[in-house]
Amino acid sequence: METQEDQIFVHLLAGRTLTPAVARELFDCDRLAARICDLRKVIDIRTEIVKTRRGKRIASYRLAK
Repeated sequence: METQEDQIFVHLLAGRTLTPAVARELFDCDRLAARICDLRKVIDIRTEIVKTRRGKRIASYRLAK
């Protein structure tokens, strides 16, 4: 069984972005920022703050180019 960290890594490697809501839905991950912090020890991940349709600001993560 893959860990949440492994699943997130594969998701980002595929060129996709990841937000907390998507991580919760896909990987049952409630602490995305903590998993990203762990992954940053081995890969370069960029954070972009984006606004939702309702105006809330959230983090969106992607691999650095």
